[in-house]
Amino acid sequence: MRTTLFHSMILLGAACVFGCKMSRLPAAQQVHFIQDESKQQVDVYIGSVFFTSYIYRGGSLKKPVLFPLETASGITVTRGYPLDTRPGERMDHPHHYGLWFNHGDVNGLDFWNNSDAISPQAKDYHYGTIIHEKILKMEDGDQGILEVKKAWVTPKGDTILDETTAYVFSGKAHQRQIEHRTTLTAREKKVVFKDSKEGMFAMRVARELEHPDQAPVILTNTNLEPDSPKVDITGVTGHYLNSEGLEGEATWGKRAKWVQLSGKMEGSYVAIVIMDAPENPNYPPHWMTRGYGLFGVNPFGSAVYSEGKEELNYELLPGKSVDFRHQVLIVDGETPKKEALDIAFLKFAGNQP
Repeated sequence: MRTTLFHSMILLGAACVFGCKMSRLPAAQQVHFIQDESKQQVDVYIGSVFFTSYIYRGGSLKKPVLFPLETASGITVTRGYPLDTRPGERMDHPHHYGLWFNHGDVNGLDFWNNSDAISPQAKDYHYGTIIHEKILKMEDGDQGILEVKKAWVTPKGDTILDETTAYVFSGKAHQRQIEHRTTLTAREKKVVFKDSKEGMFAMRVARELEHPDQAPVILTNTNLEPDSPKVDITGVTGHYLNSEGLEGEATWGKRAKWVQLSGKMEGSYVAIVIMDAPENPNYPPHWMTRGYGLFGVNPFGSAVYSEGKEELNYELLPGKSVDFRHQVLIVDGETPKKEALDIAFLKFAGNQP
């Protein structure tokens, strides 16, 4: 658990989230940003408590990310590897860290799998990088707004897409919320997002939120090195539920308005909910709900998820833009019921005040 920003402040009281029996809902807490140019990151605090960091340094990071993500009580729900490896976690997929937005096939370039694990020869022709260009807005408040500009760049250094993203942060006593608003604009050439299972808005969660699995797995030991393969599901409690009522790994690839991943961490119930806005392309989208902890939403993968029955291959003409809006809710202390999440979705979608 991370220490608070203001050591003299104490968070008072407790309030439930979703299905609250109290007469008064918990008040929103102020969002504060602290930029550290030397580390190339912006730390996000809600009240006095750390929530996440927008990390935009280049080099080994092939895309800006939010990392780590923590509950209101300070439980880290994201995997540490490869940025901050912890004992007892998987070391696969080194491109999975924090919360990110990209795609696996954009004009033939793979923005999803790029990492330092890729050979230099392959990087020279097949992998794209998303580069942070500048911060456009950083505004504290009940809703803290961090707006940034990014560029989707080819191995030759050419920008094919301009990205503007606004992260809108807010929180209450047992809840954290991110509304992620992204606009992608094609430069001089048409951009094709070919159907791929690897995209677009996703996160990699901590070991405790993976699905229990009897297959042998390689985890880090106390020296943060890979241990011998073994079956060990101690503390692994993850469970998926989608808006259509499907559960577990049956949610993989299915269309849904929202998906919840819930479990237990450090003795407390924890839930992460991702919602997709009705105005987004190819709504309702397909979902990446892997048992090993990859959790995300992908509107541009229809041919893969439908086994060829559907096809999209979304095209963006030169100078044209496409918008995406998603919401992430992180709740601790309880597991929200489907009925409550349906109501929360209607509010996010704009159909309810």
